[in-house]
Amino acid sequence: MSARAGGSRAAATPLAAGALALALLGGACDAAPGQDRAARSRELIPVDFDSDSAHALIAHQVSFGPRVPGTAGHAAQLAWMEETLRAYADTVEVQRFTHGSLSGDSVDMANVFARFRPGERDRVLLLAHWDTRPMADEDPDTTRRDEPILGANDGGSGVAVLMEIARVLSSHSPPLGVDLLFTDGEDYGPGEMYLGATHFAANPPPGYRPLYGILVDLVADRSPSFPVEGYSQQYAPEVVELVYRTAEEIGMGRYFPRDVGVSINDDHIPLNRAGFRTIDIIDFDYPYWHTHGDAPENTSPEGLEAVGEVLTQLILSGG
Repeated sequence: MSARAGGSRAAATPLAAGALALALLGGACDAAPGQDRAARSRELIPVDFDSDSAHALIAHQVSFGPRVPGTAGHAAQLAWMEETLRAYADTVEVQRFTHGSLSGDSVDMANVFARFRPGERDRVLLLAHWDTRPMADEDPDTTRRDEPILGANDGGSGVAVLMEIARVLSSHSPPLGVDLLFTDGEDYGPGEMYLGATHFAANPPPGYRPLYGILVDLVADRSPSFPVEGYSQQYAPEVVELVYRTAEEIGMGRYFPRDVGVSINDDHIPLNRAGFRTIDIIDFDYPYWHTHGDAPENTSPEGLEAVGEVLTQLILSGG
């Protein structure tokens, strides 16, 4: 799966030079703070990210069934996320929007935006998609390819990491503002991807300008590895440096090799185009991607721990 990833899982078509220049220009005011953070030394903070609890959250999401927009499983997951996050975060907004699908249907979707210390100017954005694929287009059993997948890793793992981080932050006030964005419609179908991230990028809170963003996708493989995603290095190299250096500092560097891998279309692309300097932490090599094998038994807490501890350390030590 070396050429696959978070949304289309195909190696992305290079962005137009004009779009890239516009995105970099839009985020230029944030480049210096990110570079400062990448260069400075930080005191390590003890963290209590619980990877077993995070892994259990994958099974909990799968218990709702496929979380395809318009289904009962989707509604149940949304209700659970909203209720849980309201108990953890300072504010929670459900950003509802309607997608006109290629088939001509109108589909209701929702991003969930949870904020810690919303009054702080300096902020970090963490995001993951929470919807699941409505078809198993890579399944070896061709008779089941039109059935929705459970999305234990592809959808479930990113949410699990962010929900566990929300729990940690509820009892450890971060030294800067933290926003958790759960995007809908990332995996709706061919030609209909990254819908929630695109909507948020076009409709952020007034004046919203995070220092940087980090997308988490496909992080629960049983053999996790998170090489540098190509567009992340292209758009926000200072954020790559910050994350990968933090991983090395806390003994997680083996999971974060600095090799630059393939460039992948995912939710970070519309955010970068809007000027939010965002990287993608993603495992390029998950054999059950878009198949019915994307189930809890083919996931593990190992990658959740690596990613969760790096992000929690990054936040609690001041970003």
